[in-house]
Amino acid sequence: MTVEKAATAAAANMAPLPSAAPAAPDARPHITVRGLSKRFGATVVYDKFDLDIPRGRFVSVFGPNGCGKSTLINIIAGLLPADEGEILFDGKTLRQTNFGYVFQNYREALFPWLRSIDNIRYPLKFFNLSKAEQRNRVDRLVEHLGVKIDLNRYPYQLSGGQQQLISIMRSLVIEPEVLFLDEPFSALDYEMTLFMRDQLQAVFLETGTTMVFVSHDLEEAIYLADDVLLLSRGPARIADYVTVRNPRPRTAETLSDSDFVQVKAHCLDVFQRLVRGS
Repeated sequence: MTVEKAATAAAANMAPLPSAAPAAPDARPHITVRGLSKRFGATVVYDKFDLDIPRGRFVSVFGPNGCGKSTLINIIAGLLPADEGEILFDGKTLRQTNFGYVFQNYREALFPWLRSIDNIRYPLKFFNLSKAEQRNRVDRLVEHLGVKIDLNRYPYQLSGGQQQLISIMRSLVIEPEVLFLDEPFSALDYEMTLFMRDQLQAVFLETGTTMVFVSHDLEEAIYLADDVLLLSRGPARIADYVTVRNPRPRTAETLSDSDFVQVKAHCLDVFQRLVRGS
């Protein structure tokens, strides 16, 4: 699987930035990142970077192109090695943690020689589950999501949105503690994107799974998130960590709510200052 490398980025000329996101009151960090450093050649993407993500929160990661959004979740998820630093999940290592990952390129993420239902079931082969329990898990997931797709079809017989839904279901069927999503809707048309946002929100409400979501769409990032992590240009620092207080489930009306508009305006202001380097 090809992992996106961070592009070269100039350091932002800003006031000092906080080194770590504050956890919610009385909430133990689910994901703890300490002293993370990563470089690609001469480009320093992270330098002694710290981050806390509380359990059961939906955190969107947003920032300028090349700031290291995908690099961050790829390192946390073990797809890229860190040069330095420690990452723990409730005090455990990644190997001791059940997590899922949804890739941006769903066409490369699915096995074209397997039917859709076999793609979903595939990771359960690595768990100590009977075939009956594997079938039950898939059936429960299909029922909860209200999926109407013919899962006996192969991925190439499905639309792009349907393929990405299969990819998300494959990540959810293992009942992960943490779900990472790297711009999962960027290749979908607008209609399917709206549908998938609602599906993901429903899954989050039902499971309470800690989710870390990379997006290049600010409105989408805020709409889905409990918290928005705004990153500066490299070496990346936390420019802001903004809590979104709009109640769930969120709908089209949420986008015009005064609190939502205020958060979006604030995040846009921070983003524009990051881009301008002011």
